[in-house]
Amino acid sequence: MRYQSVMVSLGMIAFLAACGSSERQADRAQERAYEAQERVAEQRLDLVDKYQKCVKNAGSDQAKADACESYLKAAEALK
Repeated sequence: MRYQSVMVSLGMIAFLAACGSSERQADRAQERAYEAQERVAEQRLDLVDKYQKCVKNAGSDQAKADACESYLKAAEALK
């Protein structure tokens, strides 16, 4: 009887440890996803800044302004 109690206790401990491990893995995966989204948002802001600077530097030159569109298209692609 004592042997069964020990085995059941060990089984419960192992089960609870396994459940906690999967929760920690899920938390880490969620954190990595948030970090990736943050990096994408930073890249978009950087591209928009480059676009605005490019358009400002282009002034009234339409050909230069058209060349700046690549920054804007790249930023839109990251949505």
